[in-house]
Amino acid sequence: MFPMSIVHIDRIRQSILDHSPRKVPVREKTRQAAVSVVLRPREENGTRDTEALFILRAQKEGDPWSGHMAFPGGHLEADDESLRHAAERETHEEIGLDLIRYGEFIGQIDPVQANPRGRDLDMVVTPFVYELKHHDVRFEPNYEVADVLWGSLRDMHTGDAHTTGQFMVGGERVSYPGYGVGDEIVWGLTYRMLDLFFAMLDPDWVER
Repeated sequence: MFPMSIVHIDRIRQSILDHSPRKVPVREKTRQAAVSVVLRPREENGTRDTEALFILRAQKEGDPWSGHMAFPGGHLEADDESLRHAAERETHEEIGLDLIRYGEFIGQIDPVQANPRGRDLDMVVTPFVYELKHHDVRFEPNYEVADVLWGSLRDMHTGDAHTTGQFMVGGERVSYPGYGVGDEIVWGLTYRMLDLFFAMLDPDWVER
């Protein structure tokens, strides 16, 4: 019998159950946000994989994450019962996915501090992980979302999906690391979340 893949959904589930998310300082003026890491198992040609759901954010002037790949989610609002509730609410608003009905909550992973280039922003983003239990769910993206894509965690973990992109800063071309998903690149804040996610799953993980 072959050992269970590091990105097998059962391995992911157990790793999250065994993990104690690190604490990130939250001050009075710190903005808090939450995202949903929605996973679905997939088997192809005898190989088991797990895919993660990403959204391509619509272009919006003044938005530091405009046009970026991301996990669905958003800011904690005053009427949210918790950060997890915020993640579920935002996911439903952005892509029409009801995680209470169609997903199974697995757990929370390490939060990250957001620091988009050129912005002085005190914000902490907490990811919550779910398994999608109904694969025939239809997504209904709102005006904030240009597309919904699935990416292979196996290809990201092995490095097969690792790539670099470029953008302009102050008239200079700057390269950044990322993971290719379709014709898009997952980079920046979401890339950092994935790095922490793989570090939790794999004790031999080395940050790229």
